[in-house]
Amino acid sequence: MQDGQPSRTALSTAAARAAHLVVDHEPHILHDTVAAALLGDRAEEMLGYHRAHGDHLVLSGTRALVTARGAYTERLLADRSPDQYVILGAGLDTFAHRHSGVRVFEVDHPATQEWKRALLSRAGIPIPGHLAFVPVDLESGALLDRLTAAGFDPRRSALVGWLGVTMYLTRDAISATLAELGRLSPGSELVMEYALPAELRDATGNEYAAIAAEVVRESNEPYLTFLSPDDVTTLMKRHGLEVLDHVTMHDAVPPSTWTRTDALRPFTWTRLAHATIPRP
Repeated sequence: MQDGQPSRTALSTAAARAAHLVVDHEPHILHDTVAAALLGDRAEEMLGYHRAHGDHLVLSGTRALVTARGAYTERLLADRSPDQYVILGAGLDTFAHRHSGVRVFEVDHPATQEWKRALLSRAGIPIPGHLAFVPVDLESGALLDRLTAAGFDPRRSALVGWLGVTMYLTRDAISATLAELGRLSPGSELVMEYALPAELRDATGNEYAAIAAEVVRESNEPYLTFLSPDDVTTLMKRHGLEVLDHVTMHDAVPPSTWTRTDALRPFTWTRLAHATIPRP
């Protein structure tokens, strides 16, 4: 959030998840049935953009991007069944409102979390007992201490989702957060999305990035950091994490998902680094 205003990127991400079920054809990649209600009185306007202009690259691309990364992470959660799930830069995430059985810790700037609480209240959506809000500015550190104060058990393994965030942080802030995550219990896993530099994107990825960069600049939420897979592997290794895979949008979901009759197509703009804290 900037100057007390809601995060445009958080709003557009939630709108993309909601619009996916309205605009796109089956197979649906991610079933977020809560996002539209969370948008409240902004829902009609924001979903209207997708209905009217849903084939435009910035809208269809955002829907493909956020649903594919969400589906990958939620499938990993289902496969691993961890006791704890940490969402860094949670924004208007709705996982905890759609799934139970895992303790969820939403980490974000205090002002963003107050805004989300207000949206939940207006929409009549209760805060589930397995969800804990953890107010932290990732630029300031102290992540693990704040998590522990909120009930996180550092002795137990966890899965951490860090999606759609690192491109808005400085490299120093990313490194500091990875240093904190490197202190998690062995066996813990991380899914971190990162934006690729121009030379590693495909043509569609560069076109999408150019449009999106202008939008986020106008929102005072500019992109700050671009990383190659080698950069990420090196950075994570420095802080005790082992990268298991760098996952493309195409490979984040089953291949048949991309046999479609709508505008959703995979493209190369970000990747997901799936990493772990190695066991001794």
